[in-house]
Amino acid sequence: MIGVILSAGMGTRLRPLTDEIPKPLLEINNKTLLERMIKNCMTAGIREFILIVGYKKEKVFEIAPKLEEKLDISIKVIENKEYDVTNTSVSTYLASSYIEKENLDDFILINGDNVVDPEIITRISATDNTSLIVDDFKDLNEESFKLILEDVKTNEDNLIANGIISEIGKEIDIPSSTGEFIGVSKVIKNDITRFNEILTQLIKEDRKNYYDFAYKPLSRDTKIDYVLTNGLKWTEIDDHNDWKIANKLIEEFEN
Repeated sequence: MIGVILSAGMGTRLRPLTDEIPKPLLEINNKTLLERMIKNCMTAGIREFILIVGYKKEKVFEIAPKLEEKLDISIKVIENKEYDVTNTSVSTYLASSYIEKENLDDFILINGDNVVDPEIITRISATDNTSLIVDDFKDLNEESFKLILEDVKTNEDNLIANGIISEIGKEIDIPSSTGEFIGVSKVIKNDITRFNEILTQLIKEDRKNYYDFAYKPLSRDTKIDYVLTNGLKWTEIDDHNDWKIANKLIEEFEN
């Protein structure tokens, strides 16, 4: 299995913290967000990584070989040369099309500005199908990337649901939402070709589309597991308030 970490964004709402470095290289307790996420993936047995870079790319190119040596892993860095005029659909396609071309394995796709309980990565790595992590626990707001599932069935411990995505996006009515997609997903090898076809169409429609939208049509073509957080904690880091939350979470995880 491969860990794909999206690290191309500019992080404008975190300035001045991101004036000189991309978000994934911000440090908490003397360790970058990138290294933390790689270590989370390593606990699930992942030792091969693809990093998609753009903003301040030279910083990631510089640190990647150091992480390879330190952690005994392999890292391929791929540049999104249009990072400032595209969005995550393009960055994701750069990784997933490379994986398809090279006939590589299943991959876990992670937003590089996420801080998560390591158990979240362990759970999604153990699924047999293409999967999304869905927070069914915390309160939703207008910024939450919400989804609505149809024909939902859950397993015996209520940690994995199956169904079709009828709607996904920030604009969804909160009371109607099943939960929030947290930016951690998995695409199995058998679904990669179809995933790339959908991404290609999304990019054709709008180069600033999010890759998240690809899972709606994909859910009608293949079985998708929705791995529920069931209270496991996480945060994405978009602004300074999120940065404070991330610092508190890491203190909690480490203690």
